[in-house]
Amino acid sequence: MADSDDWDPDIVTAVRKYALQNAVEYSGQGQAGSVLGRLLSEREDLRSMAKRLRELVEEEVIAANSLAKAEGVEHVREVLQRTAPEALEREKHRKAEGLKELPGDTSDVVLRFAPNPNGPLTLGHSRGVVINSEFAKMHGGRVVLRFDDTDTRVKPALPDAYGWIEDEYEWLTGGPADVVVRASERMPVYLEHAERMITGGFGYVCRCSADDFRGFREDKQDCPCRGRNTAESLSDWESMNAGEMSEGEAVVRVMTDMTLPNPALRDWPALRIQHTPHPLEGDRYKVWPLLDFQSAIEDHEQGVTHIVRGKDLMDSTRKQTLLYEHFGWKYPETLYWGRVKIHEYGGFSTSQMRASMESGGYDGWDDPRLPTLKAFRRRGFCSQALRDFWIDLGLTQKDISISMQTIEAFNSSLIDSSSERRSFVASPVTLRLGEKVGTTVLIPKHPDGTIPGSREWVLSDSIAIQASDLSPGKVRLKEFADVEISGDEVTVESLERSDQRPIIHWVPMSMAREAVLLRTDGGGLVEHKGLLEGFELEVGEVYQLERFGFARLESLPEGGPATLVWLHS
Repeated sequence: MADSDDWDPDIVTAVRKYALQNAVEYSGQGQAGSVLGRLLSEREDLRSMAKRLRELVEEEVIAANSLAKAEGVEHVREVLQRTAPEALEREKHRKAEGLKELPGDTSDVVLRFAPNPNGPLTLGHSRGVVINSEFAKMHGGRVVLRFDDTDTRVKPALPDAYGWIEDEYEWLTGGPADVVVRASERMPVYLEHAERMITGGFGYVCRCSADDFRGFREDKQDCPCRGRNTAESLSDWESMNAGEMSEGEAVVRVMTDMTLPNPALRDWPALRIQHTPHPLEGDRYKVWPLLDFQSAIEDHEQGVTHIVRGKDLMDSTRKQTLLYEHFGWKYPETLYWGRVKIHEYGGFSTSQMRASMESGGYDGWDDPRLPTLKAFRRRGFCSQALRDFWIDLGLTQKDISISMQTIEAFNSSLIDSSSERRSFVASPVTLRLGEKVGTTVLIPKHPDGTIPGSREWVLSDSIAIQASDLSPGKVRLKEFADVEISGDEVTVESLERSDQRPIIHWVPMSMAREAVLLRTDGGGLVEHKGLLEGFELEVGEVYQLERFGFARLESLPEGGPATLVWLHS
């Protein structure tokens, strides 16, 4: 651990201020990376100490988070108000520019994020995680992570996805969800409420065919089943649950008004027969709730106060509100967002990705071409970048179309100052160094000095350059010397830059190891084979490669080529 007594008191004060500020903004779950980035962006004089500062930052973040947990976030805010009131201005600005305060009663906020576990989370899902968790942090509330897994036939759950999603939720938010619910484990609750609905006279078993009921709905007429007595509906209900009816033979409907202006609200279906076994529950149940019913019941059971959903689900709100009125419940405050389309990904859905993988179109859920969080993490994205992007976008019902470059810009701003540079020479050509000038070359780990120290290259009799850079004439080997290339030989002319000759990147063969860079290109996956500078490499680290951009080092096997996965420019 760092000892604050070894540091200038002004530096300790600055670090402590940003740690406390981060703890306030994220309800006692501040993160060292975010604090260090903020510190270095506002205190350029400290950039050369970035590596040493990390331990001090981590120590202060732990202390600030512990204080928030022990005394409460308001106490931390009071400390900042006394010691560094200017630090609270950022929080006010962030709220004003990003998410507004939640409407209605915010004394005990409960939100929910409810994915279908038929695959891992995607970039689209990350919006729900970030927005809900951020609202919870703003109001000291809770988030329920609910797995909507009651569809056994069309979108069946993938058993591994439950664990994946919990892990990805924690990666995005910095901590686990407050409550985790699997809807399939809550089936007795939904079946009980369905029976209460039938007994109470505001639900009934409908045995009309889909086509027949569609006609009644369009003509605003009651179907014959609606007029049957409760005993008849309950008898059919028992038969449904006993597996005595086939799929499609009957459904349970919520009784509304068949003359409502919106056809979708007219006696909408709440439960149906499904004989396909559930991946976890097997064939224990024959009747399963549809999403609008299951979600409505579970929101009430968990005490959800605010729902954030897409504007395309406004009909779900209307349906569920009618159900709540039947039960005598108060419906949660509801907020909506519009669609966000990412140009590079188009209309990917989890089901489409799953089908494509099964047919060999993709190598797995972490294929770099996919918009899954597994793929984003494999490439080396920072979770804070996704949080910053969605919070900055805020909550708007306007449909938006953007490029991945927007998200990449958020990511670059977070990782650029802490990513060491490395040389990667694709399609290499080996040249003989005619004359060695010295035995080593010192190259900064970061050109701006935000990472102190240098990479020490040991020179040898040969170097490698990119094939596209090979042509007779004068060039400058970056960070080394002005040279002239003639045939397969390089002659050093000057260590100092003497003219405006082109600068090319290179690597001495003594420092080079074979590598493959996986890069997405026009929907395909391209392998760039080349030589990677072998200076102090660490698996899992993100490096900025000369002329290629950021990439994450995925593997470093002995006796084989290193593997890198391209992140972005």
